[in-house]
Amino acid sequence: MRLSALILAAVADAVVLARCDSAPKIDEDGRYTISAPGIKAQFIPYGATLTNLFVKDKNGEDIDVVLGYDDVDYYPVDPGHPVYNAIPGCYAGRIGKARYTIDGVTYETERNDGENTLHSGTNNWSFRYWNVTAYTADSITFSLLDESESSKGFPGRVEANVTYSVTNNTWHIKMTAHSLDNKTPILLTQHTYFNLDAYRNPATSLIWNHTLALPYSPRYLEADDAALPTGKILTAAANSINDFHSAGHEGRPLGHSRHLPQFAGNCGGGGMCEGYNGYWLFDDIPETKDGEERPVVVVLSSEFSGVKAELRTDQPGVVVYTCNWMNGSAKLKSTQGLEGRDTVGRSSCIAIEAQEWPDGINHPEWGRLEKQIFGPGQRYSWESSWTFSA
Repeated sequence: MRLSALILAAVADAVVLARCDSAPKIDEDGRYTISAPGIKAQFIPYGATLTNLFVKDKNGEDIDVVLGYDDVDYYPVDPGHPVYNAIPGCYAGRIGKARYTIDGVTYETERNDGENTLHSGTNNWSFRYWNVTAYTADSITFSLLDESESSKGFPGRVEANVTYSVTNNTWHIKMTAHSLDNKTPILLTQHTYFNLDAYRNPATSLIWNHTLALPYSPRYLEADDAALPTGKILTAAANSINDFHSAGHEGRPLGHSRHLPQFAGNCGGGGMCEGYNGYWLFDDIPETKDGEERPVVVVLSSEFSGVKAELRTDQPGVVVYTCNWMNGSAKLKSTQGLEGRDTVGRSSCIAIEAQEWPDGINHPEWGRLEKQIFGPGQRYSWESSWTFSA
């Protein structure tokens, strides 16, 4: 059955959807659309995936700043599916040596990234069809019941919900998850790939011209050659390869260290991974009172398009990955690119993933276990927003 047919079936089965002529309807191409002034976002139930995100550039034009495919039927058959703008779970990121221990019991997980587990294995939540359980003109909610051991080594059922909504120029994401039966690891993120130029910059398709600011992140986790945290916490010296902190909210170009020999290999891969694939901690974030807006902890911007994206989140850090392993086989959407430029090449996008400390279940010295292991009746929550301006 084609994905579009499955989506329509999900609409028929959803119990919360309104059944009236004025209710928002699925698009002919199989997408759900929500919009607000200055922003339009589109989604499919497969992976609770964002497929398109239109914001205003400096000329007032709508540009699509996230990767994806024109054909929604291609997402589940993509042989190199890179968790495209979806929700990986129930434990995002890597699990070292594909094992972890809870209360003296060791659980073995799927080795799908060398000796490690990545995003819970090859049946993670980004490969599942979620149910649409609420839908309005500016909001959509997806829900999933994950059965015990549906991904190897994750005991107990988990009930999860993600709500996407939009207000003026802002995309909001809220996630909750409940472990219904057993203690189990839960660590989620929204795994979107950005190119704020929409691949329209004639000078380059690479991401190095974008500017990144991590104003509260002087520290980061040391990682081994497989991008797995070693346990050490490092501080980036000013102007060093991993410093996006010292310039404050102004940031610095992602390619500021391309001239350094260690840039090729900075993210491992036997010296073949250029750029970034690591975790930065948020330190000394100003406290906010109830009702106050959280501080901006990440700023991504492009001089070419004029688009600035600001992240606010309740998470303690962020993974930054600059798409080293893209090989040019993935197609751009018709909303992106230039004549002669229609594929996603190496280092031409960036994923910024707000989340808990990766592999924290294997590093009790960090003190993150109670933030990553949830027993029956305990509630996991995650909240972030992206605000766009030009």
